[in-house]
Amino acid sequence: MILLEYMLLTFLIACSLAVSLTRKVISAVIIFMSYSIVMSLVWVLLEAPDLALTEAAIGAGITSVLFFLAIRRINAMERGPEREEGE
Repeated sequence: MILLEYMLLTFLIACSLAVSLTRKVISAVIIFMSYSIVMSLVWVLLEAPDLALTEAAIGAGITSVLFFLAIRRINAMERGPEREEGE
């Protein structure tokens, strides 16, 4: 059991470093999602299922969806308004 805890903690540290060092925003969001999922597993191991559920729902779920929507909107703003055909 202790080996599993050390592996999860090492994965959390690796995820936090990877989010900081990655250059692609999509990759950072996906790594953040995996960080949140593993953190919810850590909460389960610490016998805090309410926190685990909250972390999974908000950290990996809602926050990630909001990040993806923000990235989509930023990409749409960078492209500019779509022009009609014939102009």
